[in-house]
Amino acid sequence: MRSHQPDARRAHRYRRPHRPPVVHRPLLLTTVLCALLTAACFLQDVAVGPHDGPTTRARPSAHGGRCAPTALLEPPCGAWFGAFVPHDKDDLEDKVRAYEKRIGRKLDIVYTYHDMSLVEGERLEGQLLTEQERRVAADERLLLLSWESKWWGGTKAQQPTWKQIADGELDASVIDVQAERVKRYGKKVFLSFDLEMDTRTPANGTPEDYVRAYRHIHDRFRALGVTNVVWTWITTGYLEHADLIKRMYPGDDYVDWVAYNQYNYYQCHRAGWLSFAQTQRATHRWIRANISDDKPLMLSEFGTANDPSRPDRQAEWYARVPAVLKDLTGVKAALQWNYRDPGPHCDLSVAGDRAWASLREAVSDPYLNQPLG
Repeated sequence: MRSHQPDARRAHRYRRPHRPPVVHRPLLLTTVLCALLTAACFLQDVAVGPHDGPTTRARPSAHGGRCAPTALLEPPCGAWFGAFVPHDKDDLEDKVRAYEKRIGRKLDIVYTYHDMSLVEGERLEGQLLTEQERRVAADERLLLLSWESKWWGGTKAQQPTWKQIADGELDASVIDVQAERVKRYGKKVFLSFDLEMDTRTPANGTPEDYVRAYRHIHDRFRALGVTNVVWTWITTGYLEHADLIKRMYPGDDYVDWVAYNQYNYYQCHRAGWLSFAQTQRATHRWIRANISDDKPLMLSEFGTANDPSRPDRQAEWYARVPAVLKDLTGVKAALQWNYRDPGPHCDLSVAGDRAWASLREAVSDPYLNQPLG
């Protein structure tokens, strides 16, 4: 288990140290109904060459509304595809479009990160829903906003603790300000508070402090009339933290989606090579048995390192993603992490044309092409 290191990264590039992967076991097959509905509801994406721009995705109206998203942004007939795309403060839209050009389609979900610094001046780190994010979302994309109890680049005294948040000390300066910003935005967004919270204790507080802080933010938003947040709870999914993760679950009344982050690290963190199925199935089974057996699930970060000795290995890994996803019951979104993790050999971004072509083919699967409206 790697210790949690202080963050020294700029906004929108924030990254946590990850855990060693887990040995995974098979999972029961999903129902046939969703696949049948998917085939009935959607058209195949238009094929384009490897260097063409993104397709104009066919998002037809679902027959009788069967495949239209729910009020909690759940696609009933398949899963959303999204990504974290590394970017600077002023180029999110450009970087998203460049990524989409490589995969031949629009992203359903764009994943960004924010701290809990004050909204002041030109600082964007603490601003939920920047102008760049609004422009990205205006063009048929959803947003997943990861809100961290950090002040990136701030002093030790400026770093919020879970107890301070739970006690309401940040209400006037941070929580209420952001709640009003999200409320004014109006459109629904996925919002996560302190993803991978199981790596943040005891530095940020106790597991009980986290639950109190999460519930306080949720209740404060509700008291201020914010109704357009889909509350997304993101853990590592690292099963050596199983007891800790259970203690840090805020409860079904406070969570709309349950999410977790698992990777094929390979040489990163001295790990062996694991298939996509091996990275996901044991955690999926555990989440269903111990956290929620019915809430929609999100693979909020997934990806793989490259194998320099076998250039096709990363491409083969991504090729198997759609078939495995269809067997992970309740997984309604999968977000590719196209960046690096701290440490040597820890570049988890797509490496080379063959891997890009494989990812492009995988995300053209109808199961991952659902109507946004």
